[in-house]
Amino acid sequence: MADNVKRVPEGCHTVSPHLVVRGGAEAIEFYEKAFGAKEIRRSPGPTGKLMHAELKIGDSRIFLNDEFPEMGAKSPLSLDGSPVTIHLYVEDVDSLWQQAVNAGAKVTFPLADQFWGDRYGVLTDPFGHSWSMASHIKDMTPEEIRKAGEAAMAAMGKH
Repeated sequence: MADNVKRVPEGCHTVSPHLVVRGGAEAIEFYEKAFGAKEIRRSPGPTGKLMHAELKIGDSRIFLNDEFPEMGAKSPLSLDGSPVTIHLYVEDVDSLWQQAVNAGAKVTFPLADQFWGDRYGVLTDPFGHSWSMASHIKDMTPEEIRKAGEAAMAAMGKH
């Protein structure tokens, strides 16, 4: 390896989500409309399916590729869901939330002020991926969060 090569490429962070989708080109269009993503690059394979694509949302990058079930790369649509949620912290969660819903995302957990100090909700995109979105609205100590959580659970009847 050349000594002058950055081990973490410019514009990338230590952790970057890599999504497998059914319909890569359509997914890129959706993420552009829903989250204001900017396409960095895409590499289609010989059949036109995406082998790799890179997008930027805010200051972070995500990678994606089309599903290739024969190679073990299955999308949430093939797996009947995903246990993973991608989280977006943004300045104006209400505006981006509405933009994503207008683009076709489905509400999984309604956007609301939460006991831990965030305005937070969860959406599912048309490709089966879950996206939580939040704006931090109140600084709280761990003790304040614990007490607020206990009060919220008691109000819901869950001790």
